[in-house]
Amino acid sequence: NDSGEPKHVVIGLTEDAFRARLAPLADLLPERPEPAEDEPQVPFVIVINTDAAPAYDAIAKVELRGKPGFSTMEADDLKRFVPTDLIDVPDAMAYLVTDLDTGADTLNVIPDEAIKTITQQHRSPLTLAEGVALITHYPDLLNSGNRFSILGSRCGDRRVPAIWVSAGKPRLGWCWAGAPHTWLGSASCATRIAA
Repeated sequence: NDSGEPKHVVIGLTEDAFRARLAPLADLLPERPEPAEDEPQVPFVIVINTDAAPAYDAIAKVELRGKPGFSTMEADDLKRFVPTDLIDVPDAMAYLVTDLDTGADTLNVIPDEAIKTITQQHRSPLTLAEGVALITHYPDLLNSGNRFSILGSRCGDRRVPAIWVSAGKPRLGWCWAGAPHTWLGSASCATRIAA
């Protein structure tokens, strides 16, 4: 900015301090494979793992063709969705999630069944923070027709968070764990890595 004031990001650090905190992740980046012709390749995303960057605020910063994201869920309700016992989230301010897949092979499969497929493949379902990070880095994935459920974060009821496009905007909402959707797959990753 032109005011001489330091730049800040959502988690309350100056831009330089934020970059310094992320720098060690550069040494952990995976080799980038050749992308398949029929689907986008997402080798990794950076996930900010802090209460200072809640999903409700983060989705509002995602843009798709100039339109900001939103959630129809209340901020306090979204905070109830935490990683399940299946997920081992690194104890770090930021970490990498590698080899991400939005779940084209689980389109129209109920989340309760999709989670079985994901674990049989020795993969892990994405958490809420990871799903939002994915479309923060790659918002155009939502143009592919494969929107996705986020099975790695739950709140104790039958709801599953999901991200799709509504009125041209990225939308963070929920679907039932027992309901299939032709336009929703279930996103997963291979590994989580912290410095």
